[in-house]
Amino acid sequence: MDNALPAIPAKRYFTIGEVSDLCGVKPYVLRYWEQEFSQLKPMKRRGNRRYYQHHEVLLIRRIRGLLYEQGFTISGARNQLIDVGSSRNAESKLAASMLDSDESDMDSGDEGAGLSPELSGIVATKSSAASASASAAAHASEARSQIAVTEVLANQGESLEPWSLSQVREELFAIRSTLFI
Repeated sequence: MDNALPAIPAKRYFTIGEVSDLCGVKPYVLRYWEQEFSQLKPMKRRGNRRYYQHHEVLLIRRIRGLLYEQGFTISGARNQLIDVGSSRNAESKLAASMLDSDESDMDSGDEGAGLSPELSGIVATKSSAASASASAAAHASEARSQIAVTEVLANQGESLEPWSLSQVREELFAIRSTLFI
């Protein structure tokens, strides 16, 4: 079985057929997973047509990897997603609180304390960029957005393409709604 999945196009919404092609999973399997994984809630319009957003396509690829490649059961994959989501949520909150602290705290050299190596590297990069920025408050908000998106995409094995600030905000709202169910 070929593990190479196609790149996810830069679209806002995907139909169930498109998601099926992007994730290598039949549409009936996607409908079944909606019942089994509470994090997977596509928007439904006109006659119950499903429209998936980018973060849901990433989640489906993660579920597919857990079930098909790593050999998890449905309940095991569900527990794995909950465990990863709660630890990711804790790291994101810690990173956001560190970015909200004053510039003097950022210059103290403790910007990566308590974080995973990947996230501490991102925080260190963002904090050095913040000190060079003319507007620290605007940069902290942008950095917080970029850290969350970078963290999600890095954990899913996706590369980070340049996004507009509105795309980052939309993705963050979608992630927040997924994490705080």
